[in-house]
Amino acid sequence: MIVSFAVVAYNEEETLPRLLEDLRNQDYPHEKIEVLLIDSMSSDSTWQIMQDFSESEHDFLRVSLFKNEKKNIPSGHNVALKNYTGDAVVRLDAHATMPSEFIRKNVEVLKNGEYASGGRRPNIIDESTPFKETLLIAEQSMFGSSIASYRRSTEKMYTTSLFCGMYRREVFDKVGLYNELLPRSEDNDMNYRIRKAGYRLCYSPDIVYYQHTRNTLYKMLRQKYLNGYWIGKTMGINPKCFSLFHFVPLAFVLGIILTTVLAFLGFPILSALMWAVYGLLVIGISVIEIVKRPFSPTNLLLPVLFFLLHTSYGIGTLKGIIEMPFWIRKLKRTNNI
Repeated sequence: MIVSFAVVAYNEEETLPRLLEDLRNQDYPHEKIEVLLIDSMSSDSTWQIMQDFSESEHDFLRVSLFKNEKKNIPSGHNVALKNYTGDAVVRLDAHATMPSEFIRKNVEVLKNGEYASGGRRPNIIDESTPFKETLLIAEQSMFGSSIASYRRSTEKMYTTSLFCGMYRREVFDKVGLYNELLPRSEDNDMNYRIRKAGYRLCYSPDIVYYQHTRNTLYKMLRQKYLNGYWIGKTMGINPKCFSLFHFVPLAFVLGIILTTVLAFLGFPILSALMWAVYGLLVIGISVIEIVKRPFSPTNLLLPVLFFLLHTSYGIGTLKGIIEMPFWIRKLKRTNNI
């Protein structure tokens, strides 16, 4: 089976070399791996790193370079889908790292009759400092991130989503390209369309790769905010691609707004009850996370971090939903939908 391995990158000069080294170390036959490197008009040395890799001595089937002039993530995916020649395609983010058996393990699942495969995606940090370790704890926690099976499940199953999975050519031939109107929720939309087309998404715990956690609080909160924001806007295009769990942070933010208004109107009991329940929950989860590992003073910030992550995501979703009707109207005027 010829595998097309695609990387879409924007300003990833720090992490891309590590991923390309991981690619060189894959134990799947290199003569059966096609490499597609797609640069989203980076302003750093990402493009040069790709060129150096393509011109270096290697034993891959071929290495092809492309420019993603539209810059956003789904358009980069589509560059890969329009140009890959393999029997299957897998795409990894440039800020990921993979063990040597990553491609082989995915191929084994497909050869057993599946059409889409994927696995676990633990988070890692680029360097070990107390605060980055605390950010990692918040991101890894089910309370801080999500219950998605690709993060932690140890059982083989069929899921509603795969993160950076491998797909047989037939899947995209039938389903089509990524929706370039959705720069943050394109995977949710695509996973839904794949399932609707009759394919199952096979999750195998034997498959694993690692995602670098955002290494500052600002970057992490911005990531959560934008994820929530595009969930809100995507509701105007494909609302069925989300589960209720995607809207828990929004419900929390709406609860804050509603109970605060009621408190000012002379009904403080609901506000007090909500904050008491949330406070007990967030402190309880934080204590559970803290006692699992050696004590660090920065871990005492976990309750605050959880609150910031939840509200950033929820505020993003609320803003996206508010803007969504105007956005859809504009798209209709310009015939984009």
